[in-house]
Amino acid sequence: MDLKQLEAFVHVAELGSFTRAAITLDTNQPALSRLVRHLEVELRHTLLERNGRGVTLTPAGQRMLAHAKGILSQVQRASQDLDELHGRVGGHFSIGITPSFAKVATHDLVRSFRTSFPGATISVAEGLSTYLIEWLMMGRVDAAVIYDTFDTPLIDKRTVFTEELFLIGQGSADEPPDDAPVTTIPLREIARYPLVIPGRMHAIRRMVEAAAAEQGVRLRIELEVDAVASILDLVSEGIGYAVLSLNATAGDALKRRFRLIRMTEPTLVSRLAIATSTKHTLSQLAIQSLAMLESRILPLYGSGVRLKQMWPFRGMD
Repeated sequence: MDLKQLEAFVHVAELGSFTRAAITLDTNQPALSRLVRHLEVELRHTLLERNGRGVTLTPAGQRMLAHAKGILSQVQRASQDLDELHGRVGGHFSIGITPSFAKVATHDLVRSFRTSFPGATISVAEGLSTYLIEWLMMGRVDAAVIYDTFDTPLIDKRTVFTEELFLIGQGSADEPPDDAPVTTIPLREIARYPLVIPGRMHAIRRMVEAAAAEQGVRLRIELEVDAVASILDLVSEGIGYAVLSLNATAGDALKRRFRLIRMTEPTLVSRLAIATSTKHTLSQLAIQSLAMLESRILPLYGSGVRLKQMWPFRGMD
């Protein structure tokens, strides 16, 4: 097994075609096919199913793809580390972020990175916190911004931002935003509200269920939807209520009015954390990129000005 075989397999798997992968890698299709076939022989597993429309991953291929990406990422990280001996901050930084953080912060993150590190490149992967943890362990990302709701071995986490969770319901178009009331209920009353909430793999879902269980109540799940934008669409139609932070709704393109319900006894708070794997050493680029993210991007995410612009509700200060 060599790096050329892994690179060939990853490109073919992700592009779904030997032809497209050959164009991307500036090689010919027979040479690429030989590299992948030699890898399959060495591993004693078929990784790709060939068909008239291209290729698809076998179950073994799906597992190998994650490992191959991690190996290539580690090799790249090692090269960066050696370059830094000569004082060059370059290479590639890969970060995973949750969808709600991505909506608010991705543009500023990429722009600040390119300004701060003109000789380096960045990739931003979006996913649920559970998946981001897996990508960290595999080495697919150098760091991740996650919701910290559970203990994870071999992962270092540092809380960088906390935010309150609200019940978000359908608002009234006839009611001026400044006069919209903020209702308060004890958490145990959440059982009265039909919820449009992410699936069980989502960090917020797990936290809300655990808190409700401590109060001796079960959540009333109307629909399970992972995408924040789709949740807000359903809430605006009166299908149910969401449990979200205000930042998760700040990017609503339609600027819709929503009803806010504060939950108390106890108040639910989500914790945003920067996570890294103890199995992988951070490059100097990664260390400096995380410092930049914390000093420049997180203040934008938590900006009170932004929240007031998007959510000018009385009683929120």
